[in-house]
Amino acid sequence: MGRQTRWVTETASGHAQRMADRFRQMAAAGHDLAGEARTLDAMIAPGSTVLDAGCGSGRVGAALAERGHTVLGVDADATLIEAARQDFPDIEWVVGDLTELDLRAHGQPRLFDAAILAGNVMLYLAPDTEAEVLCQVAAHVRPDGPVVVGFGTGRGYDLSDFDAHAAGAGLVLEHRFATWDLRPWREDADFAVTVLRRPA
Repeated sequence: MGRQTRWVTETASGHAQRMADRFRQMAAAGHDLAGEARTLDAMIAPGSTVLDAGCGSGRVGAALAERGHTVLGVDADATLIEAARQDFPDIEWVVGDLTELDLRAHGQPRLFDAAILAGNVMLYLAPDTEAEVLCQVAAHVRPDGPVVVGFGTGRGYDLSDFDAHAAGAGLVLEHRFATWDLRPWREDADFAVTVLRRPA
């Protein structure tokens, strides 16, 4: 593993398990936890391969798998990956640092059709590794494949920096929305969902 992520340095002990348990409780109560998956599903062909980067306890990847896609999830937090393996055992979940992402070591020789970074992944990376992560993710997506990223604005990672990092990773900004249900983007939005594409 590389530098410590903000997920480690800025959250309390036991936070990962509490988060996994919270999503389990929400799912059991019938809450809609598949908004991010629906958004990406609308952009890709049936039966696509998807990299769920910063997958957490697996809710987004599982919702994509339910829609017929083949998902591989990666997260640096072993507790979250264990929860994903328990709850969704038919999906491949990998403990890994996104700054050092190399899924060939896990038997994934082909490029993915798409990637998603949901759940504020960009805000919890190790400081100053955002550009590296976007480069690594982009390198795992086939030409013309979408990379969809969502995170809260005004929380220490400016959209202008994100856009520069994405461009540096060879990704082209295609769309931006204010929510995962595709409300129009506005400058005062407190969340940004960005659709990037690796050029053909």
